[in-house]
This record gives sequence, C-alpha cells and structure tokens, in this order.
Amino acid sequence: MTGMLRPAAVAGLFYPAGESALRCLVSGMLADAADPPVLPRRPRALVVPHAGLVYSGPVAAVAYRLLQRELADCGWRRIVLLGPNHRIPLLGMAVPDEADWKTPLGIVELDRTLLAELRQHFPLAVRPDAHLPEHSLEVQLPFIQTIAAELRILPVLVGPTDANVVADLIECCWRDEQTLVLISSDLSHYHPWAEAQRLDSITSDMICSQDPHLGSEQACGCHALNGLLLAARRQGYRIDCLSRLTSGDTAGDKQQVVGYGAYVCY
Repeated sequence: MTGMLRPAAVAGLFYPAGESALRCLVSGMLADAADPPVLPRRPRALVVPHAGLVYSGPVAAVAYRLLQRELADCGWRRIVLLGPNHRIPLLGMAVPDEADWKTPLGIVELDRTLLAELRQHFPLAVRPDAHLPEHSLEVQLPFIQTIAAELRILPVLVGPTDANVVADLIECCWRDEQTLVLISSDLSHYHPWAEAQRLDSITSDMICSQDPHLGSEQACGCHALNGLLLAARRQGYRIDCLSRLTSGDTAGDKQQVVGYGAYVCY
C-alpha cells in the first residue's frame, strides 16, 4: 500500500460521505461549541472522543475550537494521533505505512520523516491492516481538515502497552514544540445515563489528577490515555476537562449511553 491513499473507512457511517454535508456538520459543531478557557501555557495534548460525529462531535468540537484559536500562536506543523483499535487484534503500538489518508474533505499527508524517526527508537509495528478499518483516528480528520488542513498527521494505534513506553513516545514528540499530541478515547460504554455519569465522573477525576491506571471499562483508549497521564505527570503539566457529555445528551436515548470527554494538557 506504500505510496497509495488510505481510503475513508467510515464515511457514510460515522460521518457524512458527501463533502458539503460533512463540511457543514463540522463547521456547525465548531460554531456551536462553547468558548474554551484561556490557558496560561501552550497546549501540548488534547483528548477527544471518537464516536459517530452526531454523538460525540459536540464534545470533540470544544477541544478543536481551542486548537483553532491557538493555532496561529503555537505554530503546530503536525499532530500525532494515538487511539485504540476496535477491529483488528493488536498488542503494542502500530503505525500505518507511507500512505496518506483520504476523507471526503480531501487528503491528509502523513509525516513520513517523524514516522521513520520514531520507528528507530520505539517498538512501532507497521500494520496497515489494523489501520485500514479503524475509526478512532479517522473521525478526527474532518475536524483537523476544517481548521488546519495544512497539518500533517502521524496515526498510532495503541493496544495493550506498558504506559511507560507510551509516555516515552509522547515525551519524545513533545521535544518538538511544533508537534501536538492527540489522544482519541471514549469513556464508559452502555450504562444507563445516571450510572454513566457516576462512572465518568470518577474517570474524569483520574484524568485530571493524572492517575495512569485507567482500565478499558473506563476508557476504550485507556492504553494511549494512561501514557499521556504518565507523561503529563513526569513533565509537570496540567490536564483540565473542557467538556463531558454522553450519547444520551447529544443524539441518543438514555437507556444505554456512551460517555465522551474532551481534555487539554498544558
């Protein structure tokens, strides 16, 4: 697949397949998002959910609105995306090959230089088979393309991995201030609304206190997220919650909901 495009796997499922409809949806969510807080330091990472955009998009949009506001001052050139695999079994961390990624909004270029550099220092398997059907990172691209189409990406799927290894990779990325880290994760899954609120409140407190011991029942992206929490603790960074809702608050019923949270690390 080297040199080819990775086609959109979930266009028409997790977000509209048509360019105009997708652009309208994402732009509307960004416009409707609450103003993010003014931070005392530059953001180093964001945490965003990854469900169908009608469900999790309003929460993700708050984080992306912050990115949009900070873009000119921070001068990011790339985003390293870390998230879970849902379709193909995976142990450890996996990157795609050298294929750029395509959505209805166009092509997002892979940062091949950073990919090659990280592969020299970290156990990153080349697994296009794991990336091809996966939605957790792909659903971030319409937001990125809308607010910062020039940014390159480096997508990393994170299965069960020692949090220290993930933290080391994140800290390596942070050595270049032009690199933003983005963690893709939902919170609790398929509990009644009130129970999800209780569980997600506990998880959110762990995230903001940088407790790197989240389990998969708390956050499906726990392996990547625990790495971020450990890296943030080691670097003395803060993590704040920007928004937290459930599918029962956005576009679903309240019988069995999925929790969504957006966070900023700075």
